Amino acid sequence: MTGLLDGKVVVVGGVGPGLGRSICLQAAAAGASVVLAARTPERLHAVVDEIATAGGVAHAVPTDITSDEAVDALVTATVERFGRVDALVNNAFALPSMKSLARTDFDAITSSLDLTVLGGLRMTKAFTEALGATSGAVVMINSMVLRHSEPRYGSYKLAKAALLAMSQTLATELGDNGIRVNSVAPGYIWDDQLRWYFGEVAKKYDISPDDVYRETASKSDLKRLPEPDEIARAVVFLASDWASAITGQTLDVNCGQFHC
Repeated sequence: MTGLLDGKVVVVGGVGPGLGRSICLQAAAAGASVVLAARTPERLHAVVDEIATAGGVAHAVPTDITSDEAVDALVTATVERFGRVDALVNNAFALPSMKSLARTDFDAITSSLDLTVLGGLRMTKAFTEALGATSGAVVMINSMVLRHSEPRYGSYKLAKAALLAMSQTLATELGDNGIRVNSVAPGYIWDDQLRWYFGEVAKKYDISPDDVYRETASKSDLKRLPEPDEIARAVVFLASDWASAITGQTLDVNCGQFHC
C-alpha cells in the first residue's frame, strides 16, 4: 500500500482485462476507493472481487459511456455511495480499422471517436461538479501512436490526437475549478493480448515469440516493454496530490521508445 490515494475516490471508465484492470488494482493498492465503469458486468465484478480479496474497497457500476443517461447514473451512484469524487480515469477506447486512411470506413472512425473522445468528454463533463468540489484530477489514457505516423495507424492516431487536443483544452477550461487534466501515453503494453499477437507474428515469420519481443523492445532505451502495472502507477501519480501542480501534460510510459 503506497498511500498516495488514501481517502480518495477514483472512478475508472473502460475497465478491460489489461490496463483498465491494472489501473483499478493499483489505485486500490494506493488507498483509493475505486468505482469501476464499463459495459460488461462480469468483468467489473471480477476486478471488484480481486480488490476486495486484497483488502481494498471497490464498487462496480455497469455503464455505457456513450449514453448521457448511463453516465449521469454513474455519477449519482458514485456520490451516493462514497460522497465524493477525487479522480476520473478515462480508459475506454475502441480500436478503429487498422487500414490506410484512404481505405478506412468512415463508420469505423466515427465509432472510435464516439467512444474514445466523446465518451471521455461526456464522462468529464458529468463529473466536473463533483471533481471541482475536491479540486480533483482527470487522467486520459492516450497512446504512443501520437509519436509516430506508421502506415495503417491513421485512424488510431486520429482518435488519440483528438483526445489529446480535447484534454489540453479541458485543462485550460477546468483550471478555474481547481481540476487538473493530464494524459498518460503508454507504449506497447506487455500483457496477454500482446503476447498473443507476438505469437501470431512469430508463426507468420517462422521465428519465436521471444525473437519478436526482442526485436520490438530493441527500439526502446530500456530494451524492454512496459507492463500494465507500470503504466497504472503513472496514472496513480497523476491522480494524486503529488501531481498537484501538473496539468495539461502528457506523460509517456514507453521504456524510452520515443522521446518528446
